[in-house]
Amino acid sequence: MTSTWRGAAVGTAGRASVVLALLTTQALAFGALYVVGRPTLYVVVALASAAWLGWRADLGWFGAGAAAFGVVLVLALGMPLVLFFVQLDPALVVESALSPAVHRMLYLTVYGPLLAAVVALVFGVPLAYLLSRGFSGQALVESLVDLPLVVPHSVAGILILFGFGRDGLFPGLEILSTTTGLVLVLTFVSAPYAVNSTREAFEAIDVRLDYAARSHGASPAESFRRVHVPLAARGILTGGLLAWARAVSEFGAVAVVAYSVRFFYPVAWRETVSQLAPVFIYNTYTSAGLAEAGAVSAILLLLSGAVFLLVRSIAYEDAGAGS
Repeated sequence: MTSTWRGAAVGTAGRASVVLALLTTQALAFGALYVVGRPTLYVVVALASAAWLGWRADLGWFGAGAAAFGVVLVLALGMPLVLFFVQLDPALVVESALSPAVHRMLYLTVYGPLLAAVVALVFGVPLAYLLSRGFSGQALVESLVDLPLVVPHSVAGILILFGFGRDGLFPGLEILSTTTGLVLVLTFVSAPYAVNSTREAFEAIDVRLDYAARSHGASPAESFRRVHVPLAARGILTGGLLAWARAVSEFGAVAVVAYSVRFFYPVAWRETVSQLAPVFIYNTYTSAGLAEAGAVSAILLLLSGAVFLLVRSIAYEDAGAGS
């Protein structure tokens, strides 16, 4: 048993060394070509490296071709991010990080989507549980849950105004440019991620555990609370995180309902006005230019990455310790 574990550890360390060497080589090659003003040639380096890795995977010419095709998409996804950070002006990033307007934007960008994610989970977890068990008319409910995934973003904002605006379900509810309107529209676009992720977690639970709990006298509510929710906790947390991330990235629906938002800002202990990050960055781009918008975008990327790492490290700490 010990020898098997040591062999696996050595194998993992060996693969990590190979990956590190490969990444270092790619970074040096790209850096050299970028410095001499020929970054386009890096495409050739990346294609050759991918083809070699595919060949080495014991798949022959097919592996080389598949890896070469796959790396095209990897480059399309990764190179904008790499070039974005390479061309950033550090002075502008520091200036933006010290700006009170950016601070207000960051607070709203964390706070508003967090409220939307909580709302999506509070009402979405029970719905996900029912969907995992099945019921009459389920197809219709599933279609409604997934509708925000296919509705154009600006149309989502229009739907919120019709549904909850002046002539909507709650005529006295103030929607435009309020935190309430912001949370409603963000919940609308992010709820499918919370519900679907949670539903998958519930469906992965062995039904025999529920039968065992019920046979020992547990009511449906007790079985849900003491068996299903604890076992699906990571799926629920993942759904909440995905919902938060989706809400942070929303622009079209927010621009219709809550372009500028009035909210209570605890740092200044008063009501203030700001925009969600996508709207704020768009305004910065149109008014100040690409470099300034890039500086604010970098701060948002770093903040979002830190939140993801923090939540995932907490959620999977036990799993990592066990493995």
